[in-house]
Amino acid sequence: MTDSQRVKAAGAKRRRLMSAAARVVHQQGAERTTIADIARAADVPVGNVYYYFKTKDELVAAALAEHARQLEVVTGELDRLPYPKERLKGLVQGWIDQRDLAARYGCPTGTLAAELDKRAEGGLDVEAGRVIRLLLDWVERQFREMGVPDPDGQALTLVGAYQGMSLLANALRDPQIMTREGTRLISWLDSL
Repeated sequence: MTDSQRVKAAGAKRRRLMSAAARVVHQQGAERTTIADIARAADVPVGNVYYYFKTKDELVAAALAEHARQLEVVTGELDRLPYPKERLKGLVQGWIDQRDLAARYGCPTGTLAAELDKRAEGGLDVEAGRVIRLLLDWVERQFREMGVPDPDGQALTLVGAYQGMSLLANALRDPQIMTREGTRLISWLDSL
């Protein structure tokens, strides 16, 4: 194996670990997740994990980075749509499409932010807030492009509605909450 192939393989393994960390932490929470859980989900020997991430907190930070990356992919795809209202409606439709996942585990970033905020140390709660801020900023840009008054307030309303419907769908284990509330959000967007 050449040096270039080794670097590529190491990068692929690191990405697998980050993706697995995001998935497992979402499903189990940061406190209940072990490094071994993430290694198993990534199909990487536990000992190899420490080459990439020295602590569980580094893996949680990697999960947050993966959430940010996934958000950038989603918003990048939505940015291809010609009109900001269509982009926002596409975002909400994506939330509706993830209703079963939300009903089972809640919002990946929102539930993690709430869990991390209860810790006394670490600063990962600030990092979770940064990921949520990425979403708020993107939504605000759409409202600003639409020319609606108070685009930052509208962004808070939309993202807050998503967090609320995710929390309720999860707490009540009812994916239809996501469908009903998402449909309401789409109607609200259409009225703007």
